[in-house]
Amino acid sequence: MEAPPDNDVLWARSLHFTHRDGSPALGGVSVGVREGEVLAVSGPRGSGKTTLLSCLSGLVRAGSGEVWFNSAPVHTLGPVARERLRRDRFGWIDPVPLLVPELNVWENTALPLMLRGTGRRRAKVAAQEWLDRLDVGDKSRLRPHELTQAERQRVCFARALAPAPAVLFADEPTAPLHRADRAHVLRTLTTAARSHGITVVLATHDPETAAVADRTVCLLDGRRVHTVHLPPVGESEGRAACSLSA
Repeated sequence: MEAPPDNDVLWARSLHFTHRDGSPALGGVSVGVREGEVLAVSGPRGSGKTTLLSCLSGLVRAGSGEVWFNSAPVHTLGPVARERLRRDRFGWIDPVPLLVPELNVWENTALPLMLRGTGRRRAKVAAQEWLDRLDVGDKSRLRPHELTQAERQRVCFARALAPAPAVLFADEPTAPLHRADRAHVLRTLTTAARSHGITVVLATHDPETAAVADRTVCLLDGRRVHTVHLPPVGESEGRAACSLSA
């Protein structure tokens, strides 16, 4: 078993995954991500982006292939160990804002910290800091049903960032947001990656969202087709397209 490169915090080799109905989702995808890097996983809907993030995070187990985190194998871990890894080291943002309806905003945001054993007061301070950064600090005592969908998604960003995860997986995280909201949360996300050393793996089919990344990996029908180093926004209109040639 070949060890991953030392400079990659997350590394995967030859991942294959097949859905229960027999349809292939990943066909031999390999990828590496460095500490503090923002990596976009781009491609059309159904290209395997969500499945790749799920395999990298240990949410599901690939049919074959290897996943390494900080030079330790993830693919050999059992369900309990993978769940602990996701709780303690990883963060996740879904394409729709999923919050606990019985908890208010700051409690939802602080929940991952408290599940890790952080005291309630300290967790609340960290939660409030990120809520303020995402312009929903004044909503901290409201329940999710009292927020707009865009506000709920901002809370989900705060919840994912508050524990300062080693790796944050974001699956189409800007889908429920308008353009102005999208720009703000992406700016917060990329700033957090640089300032806190958080590695971000961002799945998106939107070129504008992918353009905030340091690098992009493109998938088509479950296969990696090309890697594009994105120019700074403002050069080439801040766009990068995926080549469909293998």
